[in-house]
Amino acid sequence: MFETLKSDIKIIRERDPAARGILEIILCYPGFQAIVIHRFTHRLWRLKLPIIPRILSQFSRHFTGIEIHPGAKIGKKVFIDHGMGVVIGETAEIGNNCLLYQGVTLGGTGKSHGKRHPTLEENVVIGAGAKVLGSIIIGANTRIGAGSVVVRSVEGNSTVVGVPGRVVHQSGVKINPLAHSALPDAEANVIRNLMDRIDQLENQINRLHNAIESLVNGKDIDISKLGEAQNIKDKEIIEFLGDSKN
Repeated sequence: MFETLKSDIKIIRERDPAARGILEIILCYPGFQAIVIHRFTHRLWRLKLPIIPRILSQFSRHFTGIEIHPGAKIGKKVFIDHGMGVVIGETAEIGNNCLLYQGVTLGGTGKSHGKRHPTLEENVVIGAGAKVLGSIIIGANTRIGAGSVVVRSVEGNSTVVGVPGRVVHQSGVKINPLAHSALPDAEANVIRNLMDRIDQLENQINRLHNAIESLVNGKDIDISKLGEAQNIKDKEIIEFLGDSKN
């Protein structure tokens, strides 16, 4: 237990430049406090004690602003940064070295019993306000952008953005886990491609208009200047919109 607490403090000092000492982390970091209380309530939950684990988890919720069901499984070196509004459901599982920002929800869908909350594998980063819902698996080293809503399983080493969350592949590119600005802007890329297409179509319309005027006036038409249609970058648009067949 003591070694686990040491690892929890260590990851905070590594990932948060504002952490200036162990005492400050213990007294002033609600994410750390919530996880410490949860580790105790989870042990009581596994002993199948009635009511007490839930009462303690509710105390932790009011004290830290972070709601963690005592049944949730949390690995080592998990850092909940700031943490206000974080909700972690009963059957959620969080692997080692994961990082969650404020407002994150690991929630369930439906009212069925059994596994109904997400599983995060190791080194997953979830941005502020993101929602991960249902009995899905988020693969290792995956990053979920702030405000995203993820309802499908995601393979490892992926970046997920948008509502609903969609995967943007970044093979071989290493990104600082704290660098939210490094997330790709899928919406901007699609809009830029569509604007280029509109510009091309407007140019074609102008050329056709000039050709018709020349034809009406009995002038020769230079077909080579009418232009060719530009292909939309279909792959990028499908990647953003998702495959309707799945």
